[in-house]
Amino acid sequence: MGRGAWGRLDSHDMPFYSQQPTDPSAADSSMGPTPTADDQVSGSNGAGPISKCVQLTSVHPVFDTRIFVKQCRTLAEAGYEVVLIAAHDRDERVDQVQIRAVPKNASRGRRGLITLPRLFWRALRESGDVYHFHDPELIPVGLLLKLCGKTVVYDVHEDYPRAVLIKPWLPPAIRRLVSAAVSGIEAVAGWCFDGVVAATQTIADRFPAGKTIVVRNYPRLDEFSGNQVRIPYHERDQAVAYVGAISEERGIREMVDAIQLVAETRPVRMTIAGEFSERDVKQAMQQRPGWLHVEHLGWCGRTEVQDVLNRTRIGLVTLHPTPSYLVSNPVKLYEYMAAGLPVIASDFPMWRQVVSQAECGLLVDPLNAQDIADAVNWLLDNPLEAERMGRRGTQAVTQQLNWRQEARKLLGMYEQFESGDSATRTDCDRQESGKRAA
Repeated sequence: MGRGAWGRLDSHDMPFYSQQPTDPSAADSSMGPTPTADDQVSGSNGAGPISKCVQLTSVHPVFDTRIFVKQCRTLAEAGYEVVLIAAHDRDERVDQVQIRAVPKNASRGRRGLITLPRLFWRALRESGDVYHFHDPELIPVGLLLKLCGKTVVYDVHEDYPRAVLIKPWLPPAIRRLVSAAVSGIEAVAGWCFDGVVAATQTIADRFPAGKTIVVRNYPRLDEFSGNQVRIPYHERDQAVAYVGAISEERGIREMVDAIQLVAETRPVRMTIAGEFSERDVKQAMQQRPGWLHVEHLGWCGRTEVQDVLNRTRIGLVTLHPTPSYLVSNPVKLYEYMAAGLPVIASDFPMWRQVVSQAECGLLVDPLNAQDIADAVNWLLDNPLEAERMGRRGTQAVTQQLNWRQEARKLLGMYEQFESGDSATRTDCDRQESGKRAA
């Protein structure tokens, strides 16, 4: 099987974590989670002292999944007045969230000189009770808000000291120095701010335990609860999906090459919903033979993403084994599972645990296009088992790996601010820490 998961499979091989054949008709053919209102978790805001939350981002799109879809909507549903300050073309109100637009600036230099000062003054004018920001470049803004007497939360999406080690715009000679500087700045920020929200436990371990919670990137069930008619799995095109930002380190080259290898033996399409991080990478990919079998949609809203996942058979998440990705918890993995797609995922220890326990897909070497192609072929050759994998993934998300528990932790932190308690850790986090210590 190779690497303890599976290597290059013959058509008669089965993944080591596949169950014995069962009757697919015994499961819901929609493959989606049971409709639920569980994602709308009520808070105890009421007439408490904290009523207005101002969220800030200078890098992420205004309707970012973690920021807008999950956190802003959850806080609004719990009764908070929520303002999101982000790069956008107009002020507007969406899903009870007031969006305050600042001009878009793709250049890092222009963001630092123009966008960040505008964000600060716009934020200050909002007179919020809690300021919750999502980008490390906003740490100076957070410190200024803290000096103004505001309650400030730093939301850490990635392990940034590790992430800068692979940034192409940084000269290799200074990457370690920059990494150390980022680590030091974040350490100071962790002690200065009132709370830290980390996307993974590995990230949380770098910040003060008493004021840090882990809020994972699990999906909201109400986005995959059967609002649209699902195409039966066996009626879908021979197509695979990739959703998210596109770059070399996220595996675009290997995915394009893999789809070319698959196309040599069968009709196949790869549908990509996302934008390229670098223009030269897009141009390079368009010159590769496999691009003829790619449907590139560009950035897609949530409805369009659900449509992509509804008409494809496989979800790809083959990020490279970089220091930050090895300990990441990608949104797309859980969204594929929620949508009922079997996944093809990089064979990283953290991801292996999720995929193996749920028995919902195959693990591959993300640097090996042939390995990815073999996985695609196996799932297309074995549609009944692929469909079962998708159902098992949906079951895992429905029962455990969903936003409801994460929403409780987020609201619990805000309720601690309301009560004036600086110790922001929720009971869930304390229990989790106790299990690790044991």
